[in-house]
Amino acid sequence: MKLPANPSMPATPGDAAQAAQAAAVDALVQWFEHLTPASVQQLSRFYAPDARFKDPFNEVQGVPAIEAIFVHMFEALMAPRFVVTGRVAQGAQCFLTWEFRFCFRNFHQGHEQVILGASHLVFDAAGKVQLHRDYWDAAEELYEKLPWVGSLMRWLKRRANS
Repeated sequence: MKLPANPSMPATPGDAAQAAQAAAVDALVQWFEHLTPASVQQLSRFYAPDARFKDPFNEVQGVPAIEAIFVHMFEALMAPRFVVTGRVAQGAQCFLTWEFRFCFRNFHQGHEQVILGASHLVFDAAGKVQLHRDYWDAAEELYEKLPWVGSLMRWLKRRANS
């Protein structure tokens, strides 16, 4: 059972570390939710120089390589944005759930798409992201929405479920 904090007692080093971690997560979430092509250049404020990033399509290391993924996102899609819907933080780790909202440039223009996913983040001692691993179902969340591939994916899904 955790007792309520006593404001007259000094904070412990663990409390200070937890507060710093929460502030780092808050700042990162704000950055993601307001990400623009210009703000991609601020990635080094939040990520360690040798940070690793992995999602269903990419596996890279280093701030320039991670920046390139976000730059490409803005080039390939219309109005991409993240909406963080939940977070769980413990120690140096954080798990975010999110919606990635965007429109395709080449088809279904004007129809917002939504991919549901989650990110596992590990922070270093300086409060910067050392590891960023995204989890989302590329087949259901993306491939099924593409004209030719989507038809095939939906057919395969029906066959697998019958």
